[in-house]
Amino acid sequence: MKFEGRNQVVEAIKSGKTINKVYVDKNYATRKDEIISLAKQNKLRVEFLPKKAMDEISVTNHHQGYIAETVDFEYCEIEDILTHAQEQGQPPFVVLLDGIEDPHNLGAIIRTCECAGVDGIVIPKMRACQVNETVVRTSAGAIANMKIARVTNLKEAIDTLRENGLWIYVSETGGENIYKQNLTGPIGIVVGSEGNGVKQSLRTYCDGIITLPLKGSVNSLNASVATALCVYEVLRQRNS
Repeated sequence: MKFEGRNQVVEAIKSGKTINKVYVDKNYATRKDEIISLAKQNKLRVEFLPKKAMDEISVTNHHQGYIAETVDFEYCEIEDILTHAQEQGQPPFVVLLDGIEDPHNLGAIIRTCECAGVDGIVIPKMRACQVNETVVRTSAGAIANMKIARVTNLKEAIDTLRENGLWIYVSETGGENIYKQNLTGPIGIVVGSEGNGVKQSLRTYCDGIITLPLKGSVNSLNASVATALCVYEVLRQRNS
């Protein structure tokens, strides 16, 4: 997997990702460059390439002269997410994604969750977007600092979270107004796919449904936008 672009490469190095090599546009070789300095401080191999060669190895075509080649993305376990929350001294806050397929949406959700202090994200292994270079780029480097667990069964993941005291809410239409729901405790929020939302079997399995009030004629929001609004409502309530 490749982290491409200045911010993504900086975050990948700072987070301690296992990096095989850092590729840098050879035109930057004589600069006092943060990425080159970071790579050398962390004893990483740096290879200077002409721009044409950089373009050829780039996956996203947005490398900005910097590419970090890493091992495949390292998913974590749900227990790692819960441990992180405990270390932060706060009630666990987890986002579960039911079938998000667009890598741009997944990357945007990861960026929002990292900014809002979400402890971790849970995604299914099947019929959903996995972490790839487009997700990394869209997250603007946030993915390097976000714990993501990949599970076979979301219901089993919910059971594990419940056993650890979390209340699990679905973000969908037809539920209680999100602004009237107490979201200050240990919580998991389930967000559904772009086209079909959260599966009915999962909706009835959770503890409740929270709904963002919509005043226009369109009856749904983009998945990443809906996630952002829900996540920041939780953050607002926790800080009020």
